[in-house]
Amino acid sequence: MWKGSESANTELFWDADRLVRLVVPGCAVDGAIIDDPLLGPAHQIVGLTAMSALDWAQPREIPTVAAPAALPPGAGGAILNVIAELARRAGVTALRYAGPYPTPALWRALARSFTTTADESAFTADLIARAARIARDPIAIDFAPAPHERVALARGHSELRDGVLERAMIDGITYAPEGSPARLVQGRCEIWFGDAPYAHVATIAADGTLADGPHALPACTSDVVGVTFPLALAAAIGELVAEVVPPPLAGDARALIASQPLRWADLGARAARADDHGLAVHAALWERIAPLGLPRLALALAEALAPVVTSALIRRLM
Repeated sequence: MWKGSESANTELFWDADRLVRLVVPGCAVDGAIIDDPLLGPAHQIVGLTAMSALDWAQPREIPTVAAPAALPPGAGGAILNVIAELARRAGVTALRYAGPYPTPALWRALARSFTTTADESAFTADLIARAARIARDPIAIDFAPAPHERVALARGHSELRDGVLERAMIDGITYAPEGSPARLVQGRCEIWFGDAPYAHVATIAADGTLADGPHALPACTSDVVGVTFPLALAAAIGELVAEVVPPPLAGDARALIASQPLRWADLGARAARADDHGLAVHAALWERIAPLGLPRLALALAEALAPVVTSALIRRLM
């Protein structure tokens, strides 16, 4: 058996061309093939869940994970990045996803380690139908391997592709150039609400190392913290959320928001969250965006809630 290291904090153990074990931050994959009741031939993600079996020496398929929510933040992306690197080394030019969960979250994770000419709407179009039948046929979208380099940071990592800093993850929050509210601006990891930064968290140097931070986020002291939205207003926001979630989830998104209390809260680096008390949105949205007009605030609330509602609905399908 021999060991090969692919990137920071990632190790692969091989027996000839058979993977024995993959270790990434937060989890490990056992290379032995088991018979999983959902996936069939699969690998154990030790102590957490299972993923569909791969030929690790020449990966030609993007695996499906039985319970993606069981993975620690960043672990799924780390596994996908190793697969992209191994596929590129083996000369594999395109991989396809053959699983039941073509979710927006998977699409975003794939974009960090692969390139494609397709778009998110095409990838997620049959999400509900595929989940219902536990589909294992490939989606006709090619993903070309384009792995990034991971650089370990205090409480996270940064990602460089072709020598360019593309994103960073700190305390489970991903900072990217188009991110909201967590945004990467010329190497600065910042939280933005409205048209200006709300907090500076860290600075990443050009080589991916930490130049300063991470810094603690300020407490939100808005008077609306803890205030619950009137039912009519929550229902109106639900209509807007239904317009921005994947189309197959629109009706369920309306119903979910109508069935949950919606309140203002201090959510740190997150714009919205679902918890045991219902749905919450960051009170900084009120402080920063309400002065710009209620129509813009309503759109900002819908954009903040859409990923949270989508994730909640997808968890019900899995």
